[in-house]
Amino acid sequence: MASDKSFSSSHMLLSPEKAGVLDLFRILIHSDVHKREFVDSSEEGDESFERRQIMFVSTLAQKLLLLVAKPMAWSGSAIEFWLNLVSSNRSFGRLLVNCFRGRVVMPHKESGSFLSFIGNLDKRVELDNRIRPGDAEYHAALSMMASKASYENEAYLRTTVTHHWQMEFLGFYNFWNDYQGKASTQAFMLRDRDTIVVAFRGTEFFDADAWCSDIDLSWYELPGVGKIHGGFMKALGLQKSLGWPKELDPHLKTPAPLAYYAIREKLRALLGENDKAKYVVTGHSLGGALAILFPAILAMHGEKWLMERLEGVYTFGQPRVGDEKFGEFMGKVLKEHQIEYFRFVYGNDIVPRLPCDDSAFMFKHFGKCCYFDSKYQGQIVREEPNENYFSPRQAIPMMMNAWYELLRSFMIAHEKGPDYREGSLLRILRVIGLLIPGIPAHAPQDYVNSTRLGASQLFLHQQ
Repeated sequence: MASDKSFSSSHMLLSPEKAGVLDLFRILIHSDVHKREFVDSSEEGDESFERRQIMFVSTLAQKLLLLVAKPMAWSGSAIEFWLNLVSSNRSFGRLLVNCFRGRVVMPHKESGSFLSFIGNLDKRVELDNRIRPGDAEYHAALSMMASKASYENEAYLRTTVTHHWQMEFLGFYNFWNDYQGKASTQAFMLRDRDTIVVAFRGTEFFDADAWCSDIDLSWYELPGVGKIHGGFMKALGLQKSLGWPKELDPHLKTPAPLAYYAIREKLRALLGENDKAKYVVTGHSLGGALAILFPAILAMHGEKWLMERLEGVYTFGQPRVGDEKFGEFMGKVLKEHQIEYFRFVYGNDIVPRLPCDDSAFMFKHFGKCCYFDSKYQGQIVREEPNENYFSPRQAIPMMMNAWYELLRSFMIAHEKGPDYREGSLLRILRVIGLLIPGIPAHAPQDYVNSTRLGASQLFLHQQ
């Protein structure tokens, strides 16, 4: 089905499935990229070498991910099964004993105790009882725990929300990505008294589809809004044949709901039942990008009532979503409707520093950044330090900080309490971080710690 791009004023789309090997390498040599079948652009003329490099890397990476998607999924399933097998039997030693006794406890993937790979990095379930409803940092702490929980299955979410958090579980959803042809976007919703929380799932470690959404550097320019990351728009519910209609055709049938429209309708119904109710939107990583993009589409569609009921957007390790014009548009929208937007960045996390903030990429952050260092001390800054990550000057300081984080993982439980103990899997990731600083900093553990240990002073300062 042909893609309708009339909703945008300009666009640049990459189709890795159409890219041949020779065509892909030709764009590095020839500047007339618009003649290539896998590039669909409304802009005429030659492209700079820097832009062609971006197209090349984005397309090649997506092709490779599509090639290894099944082995990635199989490997991920095997690793998750093993981690849960050990956990279900309490330890590796206990597992061996149970094997000899014939009493091995087998994990079930759809059970309420089964954890994803990311869930095994930080197994905390309970909310911090020192942070109470009404505290300045309460919504930030709840949002991060919801963002972390969003990586898990429905049974786990239901048990966590209803039993551990004593809140109302409103549903877990798989949403359709019209460009990938599968339900590859996930989110869940809960209600905490008069506040509804919408939490988008981020990028799962072994999910090639989510990685493709991240590195799909296609873009659309929406009139009056600006240029927006194409991969994120597709994940939120952009349709191939219709773009972003304000209302869906009632006769339209998709194998699964489209994220933006389904969540919007759910919120309309829930908020209509309670005049006092408000909602917050949150997410970690890719989930954070979808969380801030959701109100952008609401504003574009003139959904004033829903915008007025939106209390805040909390994102954690969020990548860049749009260009400078998009940031200006969102700044006006958030100010007009008095919506709080808190973009949390921990340490050297690589993801918030991507795509790079330069003339070739065009993507920029907007609003205030809640930055936390490796001691979980927070401050409000315009942009996180080392904003593009790949600075040679920062290589040695980042490696030294990675060593500190590895050593800290053995000491933090003694300093802060058993709730902050780090497991072997996270420590392995921190060892990898000695070579690639910024990878372990993206894990949920440090973001949960930031909201618990540093957010109170940060929010107090803001007040």
